[in-house]
Amino acid sequence: MYGLPIAGSEQQRFLIAGFAWFITIAWLWRILPALWKLPSIPNLLDPSYEANVESEIWPSVAVVVPARNEASSIEASLQSLLESDYPNLQIVAVDDRSTDATGAKMEAVASAAATSRLRVLHVSELPPGWLGKPHAMALAADQTRSDWLLFTDADVLFAPDAIRRAMVFATRTKADNVAVFPSLILRGPGEKMLIAFFQCVSALAARPWKIEDPKAKRDYIGVGAFSLVRRSVYDALGGYKALRMEVLEDMRFGYRVKEHGFAQRAAFGKDLVRIRWAESAWGMLNNLTKNLYSVFRFRTTVLLAVSAGLFFMCITPFVALLFSGAARWAGVVALTTLLLLNLHYWKQTRISPAYLTLLPVAMLLFLFTLLRSMLLVLWRGGVLWRGTFYPLKELRREAGPLW
Repeated sequence: MYGLPIAGSEQQRFLIAGFAWFITIAWLWRILPALWKLPSIPNLLDPSYEANVESEIWPSVAVVVPARNEASSIEASLQSLLESDYPNLQIVAVDDRSTDATGAKMEAVASAAATSRLRVLHVSELPPGWLGKPHAMALAADQTRSDWLLFTDADVLFAPDAIRRAMVFATRTKADNVAVFPSLILRGPGEKMLIAFFQCVSALAARPWKIEDPKAKRDYIGVGAFSLVRRSVYDALGGYKALRMEVLEDMRFGYRVKEHGFAQRAAFGKDLVRIRWAESAWGMLNNLTKNLYSVFRFRTTVLLAVSAGLFFMCITPFVALLFSGAARWAGVVALTTLLLLNLHYWKQTRISPAYLTLLPVAMLLFLFTLLRSMLLVLWRGGVLWRGTFYPLKELRREAGPLW
């Protein structure tokens, strides 16, 4: 009831409380603007983004679907695209050296479809100096001359009106690049715990409401599940040829769009774009292992500094509750603010705010994955992804700036 007794001088108690309040102020600095501004991010389910198919002139859109060993999901993904109500649509699916039935299933869907909308390409060999996914996307983009390109993944499910609503949004906002936040298909408490953690720490790393601000160069977005880009902009940026050795090709493409002054937009749209990211919490962490070190452009000191900062940001509010006085109040204020943020996201993700209590557990799992990602790359001397090895020296040489 009264908190832990604290041995030591008044100065020590002051320093403990001061540190707790420093962490709390850092949370407030990031979360309060988020609570204010997040509701202003457009939602494609708004009736204003509804448009009759017959009453509009629709630009041509080519959907690029790269896939390597995605036999379990590719059929459902392509079928959802074929059921799109967008009238001027082409789908280019790329079998990127798959060793399972991915290519055969692509061909089967194309043969069964009573339309010429779907075209299948097969890559049997990866050219030197390329990662597989950027190469597959660049190859597909070169096969079409559509007005717009939509890059997605092989495990994404589209609602029939998703592309139409996104194009209405792009036209009305004069966008060059539109990213739609996908709805995650989650099963089990472990997956929900991790996503609740990401919801919290996203406030520290991102300000999605600033994406449309051309002056906010550090606020950009890259969503692999749904990245709609104007063809002229894609060509002006050099397409994915300019990102041929990029592990985080979706994020870096979004970075280049913003860096070069093109109009970037982001939108919500619950269940318009759905994805089953991984089959379990451990599956999520394993997927992140490939990417996390590259987020920091393979800079070890930056990764370690961020890890330390994240540890104290997540653990301090809980530890502060064990003390009395000013330190405890710091913990109460920080956790109340985090609870409000989780309540906001609950409307979109349906993840209970109760998962906030597991924030320290999720943080430790994430830090383990972060350090594991770094150590594996350093030990191997590169990134091993789906059977292909990419040397660290080459990845570092091609990596762009951190911001």
